[in-house]
Amino acid sequence: MKIVVLTKHVPRAIGEVSFAQDLTVDRAAVRCRLQDADEYAVEQAARIACRRLDVQVTALTMGPSGASAALRTALARGADEGVHVLDDALHGSDAPATSLVLAAACRRLGFDLVLCGTASTDSAMSVIPAMLAERLGVPALCYCDTLRTDEDMLHATRDDGDTIEDLTAAMPAVVSVTARSGEPRYPRFEAIADARQKLVRTWSLPDLGIDPAEVGLTAAATKVTRATRTEDHIKAVHDEDPAGAATRIADFLTRRQFL
Repeated sequence: MKIVVLTKHVPRAIGEVSFAQDLTVDRAAVRCRLQDADEYAVEQAARIACRRLDVQVTALTMGPSGASAALRTALARGADEGVHVLDDALHGSDAPATSLVLAAACRRLGFDLVLCGTASTDSAMSVIPAMLAERLGVPALCYCDTLRTDEDMLHATRDDGDTIEDLTAAMPAVVSVTARSGEPRYPRFEAIADARQKLVRTWSLPDLGIDPAEVGLTAAATKVTRATRTEDHIKAVHDEDPAGAATRIADFLTRRQFL
């Protein structure tokens, strides 16, 4: 069974984000890390690998040279190998271009299951899993709270707050998992050391058969015209009813995808 886990290198804290002159995120100017949502996807891949024989887990990322750090983290958490799509033409790619590149990489790797988080912390669009599944022509199970596999089927559940949905799909498929899918385990020191010795391949756009004109800032369907940093401020919740105050805080955190 081949599992591909999508990983993304994102700024450690949104407050540290800075923008380059072309209004793209200047990742070289801030501290970055493997985003939290992807840690849950890596954890699910590692758990499946523990329950099945002959599972190969490949961590896949695209981005500048620093993105390899996210791959090393995924390798320490259980991935067997890494693939880094690195090409100067990728700078400024939007979601359609990102899904194009990732789909080409998944096809080249071969896969039974593509795992990813629900959304990246820097863009928070949540569209890549569905776009990727569309390009690959496979089912997409999104926002899964639980996941299990049998011989060639996927079984997942999704809690929308009012109901719990049971989802089933035949592999190959794309699955995005939530923070409720299982707390990622912190890697042992030996695993961190072993990760440095695992294979990481670097592919360019020609390796994937993609024309550079199809990706990057100039090919993006959207254009950022201004980036304005909001002022830091503290809001107090004044409500005599504790339940009402708790609801307002929960709504605030949900809108910002902290819950």
